[in-house]
Amino acid sequence: MESRMKVLRVFRALHRTRQRVFKEDEKALTAARQKINEEFRKNMHEASGEKVEKMIKMASDVEKVLRQTVIQMEHVGDGLLLRPREELLLENVPYCDTPRKKS
Repeated sequence: MESRMKVLRVFRALHRTRQRVFKEDEKALTAARQKINEEFRKNMHEASGEKVEKMIKMASDVEKVLRQTVIQMEHVGDGLLLRPREELLLENVPYCDTPRKKS
């Protein structure tokens, strides 16, 4: 029962991430939804706990990669417009050759 809850949790997390990452891109949203659902349906009857745990880990890793690395681009006239999500924006810290002292 516990692994079933983990599977549902990662399934929901993937769909939430899909909605955030591909916001306003219906084609990508649909393709991602179909792929997520297809993969989960394909492995729905897996009985081996070890294999299920490996698949849960893989799904978690995929969700993390989607969340941290996918950036949307949008055509605007002759150029492209980059629309980074808030969580992808990092604080702009200037490079420093000398190590910082720990307090």
